[in-house]
Amino acid sequence: MSDLSMQLPERLSRLGETGLLIPLLRLLADGDPVTVQQLSVAAGRTIDEVRLGLAAMQDTEYDDQGRIVGQGLTLRPTPHRFTVDGEELYTWCALDTLIFPALLDRPARVESVSPASGETIRVTIDPVAGVTGVTPPSAVVSLVNLEQITSIRSAFCNQVHYFASVDDATGWLSEHPGAEVVSVAEAYRIGNELTTSLLDLLQDDTPVADDCPRCC
Repeated sequence: MSDLSMQLPERLSRLGETGLLIPLLRLLADGDPVTVQQLSVAAGRTIDEVRLGLAAMQDTEYDDQGRIVGQGLTLRPTPHRFTVDGEELYTWCALDTLIFPALLDRPARVESVSPASGETIRVTIDPVAGVTGVTPPSAVVSLVNLEQITSIRSAFCNQVHYFASVDDATGWLSEHPGAEVVSVAEAYRIGNELTTSLLDLLQDDTPVADDCPRCC
């Protein structure tokens, strides 16, 4: 296993440290723009804390009313269509499509277009069972190194694609030294490590109810 594949979960888990990412994803999954007030309530944060946290979450997308429309999961079209509960959404990258079903606790259907051949790759993911279908079965996912990261979207997400096969990705790989492709199953495994880290952060950050017995 490459160093790149082993290091990705640790590096990407930093995105969840604001405590806002998972609540925001779950609000966006309903298919509507999210206000700062809505995110404040969902995350159990003050408005000022939310604004500060959003400032640390690079590349957050807003509409002309200042509402959030994207952070990994987006309402704006990308090559990665992500359908949940009948809502047609999109993600910034291929790895997002494998991570988000567990974070949302909902199954998803993915349709993504290879940037090389234009072939459509279809994947189904269950939050418990994991990847339940891949068409074509030879599909792979590209990954790139995150050593020099200034923008998660431009440095990482825009380079993480589905390809129909290793052969389909050959030309792209030759233009991206240090990148690699892995099977969809391996990409899911990498994503699952990240998912576990993010959910652990959410659990650790969940406030204890006033009437809940404490152990200390």
